[in-house]
Amino acid sequence: MTTTQTAATDLTDMTTRLARVVAPLARDLGALESIERLEGGMFATTYRLTFAGGGRAVAKMAPTDSGRLMRYEHGILGTEELVYRLAYGRPELLMPTVLLSDFSREHIETDILVVTHLDGVPWRSLTEQTPEQQATIRTGLGRFMAALHTVTGTRFGYPAAPTLQGDTWPEAFAVMFGALLDDAATWGSDLPTERIIAAVARHEEALALVETPHLIHTDLWEGNIFIDPDTLAITGIIDTERAFWGDPLFEFVGADQVGIGPVPASLADSYRGTGGDLDVTEPPRAGALSPADARLLLYRAYMYTVMLVEPAPRAYSGDWVAAQNADLTTKLGATLDLLLA
Repeated sequence: MTTTQTAATDLTDMTTRLARVVAPLARDLGALESIERLEGGMFATTYRLTFAGGGRAVAKMAPTDSGRLMRYEHGILGTEELVYRLAYGRPELLMPTVLLSDFSREHIETDILVVTHLDGVPWRSLTEQTPEQQATIRTGLGRFMAALHTVTGTRFGYPAAPTLQGDTWPEAFAVMFGALLDDAATWGSDLPTERIIAAVARHEEALALVETPHLIHTDLWEGNIFIDPDTLAITGIIDTERAFWGDPLFEFVGADQVGIGPVPASLADSYRGTGGDLDVTEPPRAGALSPADARLLLYRAYMYTVMLVEPAPRAYSGDWVAAQNADLTTKLGATLDLLLA
């Protein structure tokens, strides 16, 4: 647990207040029978709700200490609600249905979103997967990505942050990355700021080739993907709070956030086979980057930067933090070398 999560020192008090928030659901779902805190979240705090009618739901709370949020994280529970509502009526998008949202802070001093409970288990909970099983899941993930990217908007950037938006993708991406660098300065993160700025500027024309704002989940790691353990079919997708309107290529970085290698063949083939456009060189060649290569590398640099900055505001601790920072710093440097060659 991080210090940005809702405190659980008085769980009885918290569940009492949460019960007041979800009281309107009793009309359709029956009386609230139990509230169970779910562990494992790195940002928000979540609870499983069970109702007398047999239904279950999940309540998600944003961190209460807004002073420890990165700039793009302000108001992002509203983004999660937006994405779920955009997915409503489209079963191929595999997302929960919004049951209730409460941003009034009348009962709890944070934003709250309540959605339907999904079937399946998190992908990350499946142990000892064979390469064939992993390929099966990634094939389903490719189909999901292609379907998601058919959802388009009118403006690029983060939906909840007007200052992190733009009429063009180069404009939006520059202010998004600039906000990360501002966060790095605020929290004392040591980054190659000038090299990052130079890389973004050098490849502005490649970014400008993205002319339509597509809905990008950005966080499709194994903890946010629910699987039927018997069939390996994807049953649900959660945690869309970091979604933005941008370039579909970013999705492949969000699905492999510390990666540096090629997009898995099963994922790439499935995405292309169901209408997605993925035209990158594996591996990218210094001095001979295609526009798509350059954009994918810029997005890797962006994700490495997010992960290098966030340990400070989230007060992460442990030996793993230094090890991860060293690994990400090396990868960021290698990525910038390719972009600036």
